[in-house]
Amino acid sequence: MAAWFAALGTWNWVIVGLVLLALELFAPGAFLMWFGLAAIAVGLLSLAIMIPWQLAAVIFVVLAVIFVLIARRMALRRADAEDDLRLNDRASRLIGRTFVLNEAIREGQGRIRVDDSSWGVEGPDLPVGTLVRVIGHDGTRLKVIAA
Repeated sequence: MAAWFAALGTWNWVIVGLVLLALELFAPGAFLMWFGLAAIAVGLLSLAIMIPWQLAAVIFVVLAVIFVLIARRMALRRADAEDDLRLNDRASRLIGRTFVLNEAIREGQGRIRVDDSSWGVEGPDLPVGTLVRVIGHDGTRLKVIAA
């Protein structure tokens, strides 16, 4: 096994990196890409200075861990920066917004108009035209109070 690693030339790291980048096209997520970039970086470093294969392997592992941690930090920062983390939970996105009742709330049930759709609401009995604030939801039924 050691002889095989010793036979690895500098271009083999680059080739392995390119293969990992190509495999990334078939794998979900963006994980193999960071290993591929680490392998390419080791190959380019090996071209610049002659390093033994053991050191190259250690540098590869260290770079792969660093690249994955940086990518993870960037992904978390991007997720925090996005306003709409509840993209597929439309009812949750409406919490805190105010709307006008287009059907009076009678016996705790009514309706509001949100953009181009109508939503069922629960809350205290209120007449048509009252401004209400969404305070929560139960499935697709919004819970409201007078604003």
